[in-house]
Amino acid sequence: MSNKGKQPAPASVAPPAPVPTSAPVAPPAPRTPAPAPVAAVVPGQIVPLTTFQNAVVRNMVATISVPVFRVGYTITTDGLDKLYKQIKSKGVTMTALLAKAVAVTLQKHPLLNASYSDQGIVYHSDINISVAVAMDDGGLITPVLQNADAVDIYSLSRNWKSLVERARAKQLQPQEYNSGTFTLSNLGMFGVDKFDAILPPGQGSILAIGASRPQVVATPDGLFGVRQQMQVNITSDHRIIYGAHAAAFLQDLAKLIETNPQSLTL
Repeated sequence: MSNKGKQPAPASVAPPAPVPTSAPVAPPAPRTPAPAPVAAVVPGQIVPLTTFQNAVVRNMVATISVPVFRVGYTITTDGLDKLYKQIKSKGVTMTALLAKAVAVTLQKHPLLNASYSDQGIVYHSDINISVAVAMDDGGLITPVLQNADAVDIYSLSRNWKSLVERARAKQLQPQEYNSGTFTLSNLGMFGVDKFDAILPPGQGSILAIGASRPQVVATPDGLFGVRQQMQVNITSDHRIIYGAHAAAFLQDLAKLIETNPQSLTL
């Protein structure tokens, strides 16, 4: 799968400020995406942080007190690539496909969709997928695909397009960027192989998605073949989620993408 065409992609108890991640995810990108434009910088000048950048600072500092761990996994994406090519003309985005795949998998792993509180584990009633978007004037915001597991892929793609447009225009309502229960951060369109994402406040997990590249692999018949593969890395709150939980989630996510991607359109 070539993530060059993907749109970039760590809570219902998150603070009102935009929820940042360690890695910005661009909206629908060209084949050779460029970083968002920035204002001219004068050497020696001190430029005050924007409102969004200050929000990132506050939330990143808040994450320091959370003990986290990370688990990586390799996913073969040939089937997902084929599906994307078939339905791309109908307005379906790769971001929506990835969000849908994650949301459907979270149905089997509610703990990965949960978050920590002083009273105990908060199991959220909805599966709301946040996807990080970089703002042109600095900072990050995470538009939320509400009930991503239940919404069909075509509606989900339309929702995502609307969210990104309104995020760029700074027209999102708080519920549209601070109600996520699980976050995606995608740098694949920039050619990044893999990276670790920082857990957003108020969430239990964030998934970092790298570029999909052709790899030579051993096939079941004992020969060698070329497969499209991408590296994903999940960062989770170790107070409520353990390594086996995250590994099982990634295993099921890979199984869905590799063996039954067509189910994402049902």
